[in-house]
Amino acid sequence: MTSRIDKRFAELAREGRAGLVTFVMGGDPDYDTSLEILRALPAAGADIIEIGVPFSDPMADGPAIQAAGLRALENGQTLARALDMVNAFRQGDDVTPIVLMGYYNPIYSYGSDRLLDAANAAGVDGLIVVDLPPEADDELCLPAMGRGLNFIRLAAPTTDDRRLPTVLLNTSGFVYYVSITGITGTQAPDVAAVSQAVARIKRHTELPVAVGFGVKTPEQAAAIAAGADGVVVGSALVEALRGSLDGEGRATTATVGAVTDLVAGLAAGVRGARATAAQ
Repeated sequence: MTSRIDKRFAELAREGRAGLVTFVMGGDPDYDTSLEILRALPAAGADIIEIGVPFSDPMADGPAIQAAGLRALENGQTLARALDMVNAFRQGDDVTPIVLMGYYNPIYSYGSDRLLDAANAAGVDGLIVVDLPPEADDELCLPAMGRGLNFIRLAAPTTDDRRLPTVLLNTSGFVYYVSITGITGTQAPDVAAVSQAVARIKRHTELPVAVGFGVKTPEQAAAIAAGADGVVVGSALVEALRGSLDGEGRATTATVGAVTDLVAGLAAGVRGARATAAQ
């Protein structure tokens, strides 16, 4: 079965460009504003959307995304409400791929089978579960794939050629390459090193490779897009949102635009990358 993610990367390949994958924390700063942002992302230039599911102990996340998760949790965001958001988003958009990204604890508490059935019904296309290794594929990955959901795995600079085949074995949709060693949003990626890493991963798989962690500006996005199939941006969008909030941490009239304006700039960088590289 061809997923929305597969279809989107096929479209991007035909267009000869990389895709922009945007991460936003579901429920940040509140449910209604978060849903409004989600609905505005495709028109701003997002090709794929990752929705973060907040968790109280997010070990891979840097300060910006940790703070976003806390804002969301304080405003009542849950895994169930994230699914509600996807369902609401799908009422007006049946083509943009949606990926839920987070940690296994909320899924375990919700129930793996229950989550997979609900995700399918809501219109989720893929899952990224940061702390669930390939050795636990029977737990969630294989059941997800059996329901037609992509299970997207992360590869890091420390994932060597011996480990990579294990990581890729049941990965589908795309491979998420973590461009830095460490937590999100704290360092800028080394473009030359990233290009070499993407080429190495592609020797092991035909899946698209999207690169994230540390990409903040249109210029960085363009540089990464020249050698990757996708560019993932999260912390920069979360920080743009945070900067638009009032003194009490509530949304303002500038909040949605703060995110979508940055997405539009990033999308322009990504879309112009291959053309610039070819000149």
